[in-house]
Amino acid sequence: MIRSIAESLFLMNDLNAPLGMNNRQPPKSHTQTQSVNTSTSGGWALAGLVLGIIVVLNAYTLITTDRGSTETIVRLAEDPVVEVADQQVSTTEQAQTEAEPEVEIIYGDPDLQDTASEESSLPAPEPREDVIQVSPGGPRIITVRDPNAIQIGQPPDQAHLKVDEALEESPYGALPKRTSEGRRPVDIHARPWSSAGGKRITVVITGLGLSQTGTQRALAELPPEITLAFAPTGNSLDRWMREARKKGHEVLIQVPMEPFNYPQVNPGPNTLRLASSAQTNIDNLHWALGRMTNYSGVMNYLGARFMNEEGAMQPILDELGQRGLLYFNDGSGAGGSTLPNNALRAGVPYLNGNLIIDSSNDAGSIRSKLKALESLAEARGTAVGSGSALELTIKEVADWANDAKKRGFEIVGAAALSKDPERSR
Repeated sequence: MIRSIAESLFLMNDLNAPLGMNNRQPPKSHTQTQSVNTSTSGGWALAGLVLGIIVVLNAYTLITTDRGSTETIVRLAEDPVVEVADQQVSTTEQAQTEAEPEVEIIYGDPDLQDTASEESSLPAPEPREDVIQVSPGGPRIITVRDPNAIQIGQPPDQAHLKVDEALEESPYGALPKRTSEGRRPVDIHARPWSSAGGKRITVVITGLGLSQTGTQRALAELPPEITLAFAPTGNSLDRWMREARKKGHEVLIQVPMEPFNYPQVNPGPNTLRLASSAQTNIDNLHWALGRMTNYSGVMNYLGARFMNEEGAMQPILDELGQRGLLYFNDGSGAGGSTLPNNALRAGVPYLNGNLIIDSSNDAGSIRSKLKALESLAEARGTAVGSGSALELTIKEVADWANDAKKRGFEIVGAAALSKDPERSR
């Protein structure tokens, strides 16, 4: 049996020959055969030598046979391979990938980023590399706090473009609505905000669109973190909206509502009134909503009397909730103790103003009000103010905002501080 093994080993292909070729012929002479028969110890030695060589080669090579071929393929073992999303990446490439720096713009709840990557075996989606405008002194990293992973904001280069799936045609123009996937205009058109927390302030400048000079001045001087509210009776609103969105501003549309002493104090045409039916007020609301697009919500223009009447205000809140818009009450009429709770029950993100910063058209008074907003933000964490698009107000707010950010305050859009029943804080 040993002799048979030795003969077989002797007849094997020379491993040093080219793959698939036989350079050595089997022995045919009687002398060679007799030598094998009479030299048992030599056969043992040869068998051991060849077996040893094969063991060593198998330790460092991978031997396979191609299906459908008689050739024996010998190849060196390959580097380890890691499979990721149907692609093969070597360990060296994987190390290079892991060493790449993280992008600065993060969408989704940053507090859940690490746990999500640990628990999920699926490859993470590619991060968006959007660059959002930040004026001097602002934060360098913009993230969106959203435990429900709701995507906040549009890509900056598209913020001025209409989102057709979030609009519906009406006799009053294109009206905002929730998309078929449930995204709300407040989420689509909000300005993204940092998750850093701390001292956050929202300032809304109102009356944009009424004066071409004043609107141009506001867009030229105000930092992009300032929210801009447009009057529905203004001119060229779509043009101004596009310019504001390109510069990074969050935008609101104002809705005229009945004040005390109406009609001596008159907000203008299509005012929401207590004497009007609910349907008439909804129609007037639609008129205001159809004046432009790409806003995250609405705010009152006057309206102290109307907002304090729960029966008149509730149909308006219900309509805003169905359409996915926020409501900003500038605080001029208080709005009653029931308005915030009724808004939340209607599914409306609600924001209440703390101060009107230019109730007195005096530079010192405006600075004092802005300082009061800082004190409130230091005490409570947040503060909300509003003012008109007057030349003095714009100048003072622009100067204050850039300095306030350097002192550690974050200026955010209206959506960031709204109490939102669909997005926990």
